[in-house]
Amino acid sequence: MNDFSKWKFTRREVLKLGAASAGALAAGSLPAAQITDGGRKPVNASVAMDVNGTPQNVTLDTRTTLLDALREHMHLTGTKKGCDHGQCGACTVIVDGRRINSCLTLAVMHQGAKVTTIEGLGTPTNLHPMQASFVKHDGYQCGYCTPGQICSAVAVLDEIRNDIPSHVSADLTVKAQFTTTELRERMSGNICRCGAYSNIVEAITEVAGSHA
Repeated sequence: MNDFSKWKFTRREVLKLGAASAGALAAGSLPAAQITDGGRKPVNASVAMDVNGTPQNVTLDTRTTLLDALREHMHLTGTKKGCDHGQCGACTVIVDGRRINSCLTLAVMHQGAKVTTIEGLGTPTNLHPMQASFVKHDGYQCGYCTPGQICSAVAVLDEIRNDIPSHVSADLTVKAQFTTTELRERMSGNICRCGAYSNIVEAITEVAGSHA
C-alpha cells in the first residue's frame, strides 16, 4: 500500500497544480484522449432494439446512455433531458413494460429490448387516453416534464394492475389498490417544477377509473 500520510499540499500549491494542468491543455501538450477517457479509445457497438414498434439498429459509443441514443441518434426528442442524474423523471421511457430513467442506463444494456417513448404512445390525431386526459385536466404548464409524466403514469397503472406493491402499500397480502396516496408515491420520481401535481393526479385518476 502507498503511504499517503506524508503527502501535504497547501491550498495555494493545489491551485498552482491545477493552473499548470490547464495551461498544458491549452498549449496542446497533453493528448485530448488522456483527458477525456484516460487514454482509452472509444469503443463502438451495434445496438438493435424495437422502438415504438419500429426496429432500430444504431452504432454507438458503448458509453452512450439510452436517453442520448433516443434523442441524438434516433431523433426521438419527445423524451427530455432534465437533470441528467435520474432525479427529475423527465427522461422516463418504458422498456420491456417497465418505466426507467433513460439517462441512467446505457443503450448497449438494452440489446433486443422493446422501448416505448412518448411518440409511441399516441399521435396528435390519435392520442393515448393518458395524453388526452392530461390535455383535458391541464396536467402540464411548461410541458417539459410532461412526456416523462405520461410515460410514468401509463406504467404506474400497469404496476397496480399487475399487483406490484409500492413503499406505501398498507398490506402486501392483498391486491394492490389504486388510491391517491399510492398514486402520489408511485409518481414521486417525476418532478413538475411548475407544480401541476393536482391536475396530474386528476388526469391519471380519470384514466384509472375508465380501466377499472
